[in-house]
Amino acid sequence: MGVIYGLRIAAFYVLLSLSAFIWCTIGLLVAPFLSFPARYRFINVYWCRFAVGLAKYLLGLDYRVTGAENIPNERCVILAKHQSTWETFFLSAYFQPLSQVLKKELLRVPFFGWAMAMLKPIAINRDNPKQALKQLASQGAERLQQNCWVLIFPEGTRIPAGQMGKFSRGGASLAANAGLPVLPIAHNAGLFWPKAGWGKKPGVIDVVIGPAMYIEGEGPRAIAELNQRAFEWIAQTQFDIGALDAENLAELIKPSE
Repeated sequence: MGVIYGLRIAAFYVLLSLSAFIWCTIGLLVAPFLSFPARYRFINVYWCRFAVGLAKYLLGLDYRVTGAENIPNERCVILAKHQSTWETFFLSAYFQPLSQVLKKELLRVPFFGWAMAMLKPIAINRDNPKQALKQLASQGAERLQQNCWVLIFPEGTRIPAGQMGKFSRGGASLAANAGLPVLPIAHNAGLFWPKAGWGKKPGVIDVVIGPAMYIEGEGPRAIAELNQRAFEWIAQTQFDIGALDAENLAELIKPSE
């Protein structure tokens, strides 16, 4: 990484942090007087678009979306690959209004967390998986009824490019119980914005939106099958866009006997 690009990365983080402080402070003053859709746009959409645009013009990090025609008219559960921070910015602006499953500790971050708390997130305690699943089921159902998209990173944490983590069934269960589909999304943001460190690479991030997937049948086995179907589609698509190794793909998707 050259010195000039390193300075661009430093400038990116300075501007991103400064903008977050300013925008969240303004949001805390203005948002309480807005309807939820307007509040979501004011706090989240505009700032997330700014973050994605800043990465594009300062770091040369562009993107292209494939499969937008697969987005259903009804709000549903989004199951997205998690590799970096970039997809959090992008998806929060692309789908609106959106309720995201996140760590409850994030809501304690001054200004940023306080503003996030006004956007109906599903803030879970990762140290208590059983409680987190119950919370996802109840609050997720409420958000869907309130006409919000629900964004879930089923791996639970960021996984480096080239790898895939196990999918939690919480998202598939939520969608099935609500009679709605899951919408799988793959991307290769981790190739340009790695999980670890401050380094970045210029390039074009591929975001691929898959077909809406509905449960086939009833009960836990059907939910597990839906979850596996979404997992395999994302794994295959991750491989297709260069974000999953062939060896890992072979281990993840084994031919049925």
